[in-house]
Amino acid sequence: MSVFDGLKFRKVSSPIHNLDPRVKFIYVCAIFVAAILFGEILPLTALLLMQIPFVVLAGVQREWLRSLRGAAFLAAIIFFTNFLFSFVTAGYVVLASNVEWAASMTLRFVVLVESFSVFFLTTSPDHLGLALELTRVPYEFAFAFTTAVRFVPVLAEEAQTIMDAQKARGLELEKGNFMKRIRNYIPVLIPLIVSAIRRSLELAEAMESRAWGATKKRTNLYTLRLRRGDFALLALAIGVLAASICVRLYVYVPTLSQLLQGWL
Repeated sequence: MSVFDGLKFRKVSSPIHNLDPRVKFIYVCAIFVAAILFGEILPLTALLLMQIPFVVLAGVQREWLRSLRGAAFLAAIIFFTNFLFSFVTAGYVVLASNVEWAASMTLRFVVLVESFSVFFLTTSPDHLGLALELTRVPYEFAFAFTTAVRFVPVLAEEAQTIMDAQKARGLELEKGNFMKRIRNYIPVLIPLIVSAIRRSLELAEAMESRAWGATKKRTNLYTLRLRRGDFALLALAIGVLAASICVRLYVYVPTLSQLLQGWL
């Protein structure tokens, strides 16, 4: 469940936390597009390393590493799936290019996950909802999205608590064949679903008691204003996107195996 730690906002006073969520989202989208454009290890590694200064400035290194560790399982599946496909298409021969392709696809997934992890770790759900409203998203949809962002880490933590409690009562989740393991998770899913329904009912009662939706013209506690740091990040996002497109169109990016062959 550590992958969901990357979706849980951590309130810290830092330059990254104080940035406008709209600008941070534009930057994340620029990283997303740049990662999709490249299929080589070198530019994808550069995109991943670009996230480290943001993580250090935000002071969320521990949570960022937890999300990276939580995504390791899916990353392993992506690597072996791409490697197996390349192995079959190459005539059941292991080639360095096939391994590098599988590693590149895995690294692309890690870049996407970790860039969005930095965004959610440093963006308050209140500010995120306000940013969605300012971009003309209906308040109902903005509220539903921010509520999901709030509750996903909570439900993940509760699922881990239920699993620990069931293991203490003798439930073995890791033993048996595939179907046996699926059936072993039924004692975990049922309490989790009941808890989720109970939380949704409590949320609905709280919304009704506060006359949610009674007025169309709402006021907000927070205000979003673009500052120097926001313009600097916006310029960086545009620069990353423009540089990625130019490199993709006009510059030949060598693979890691080609560089190693040239050096050796």
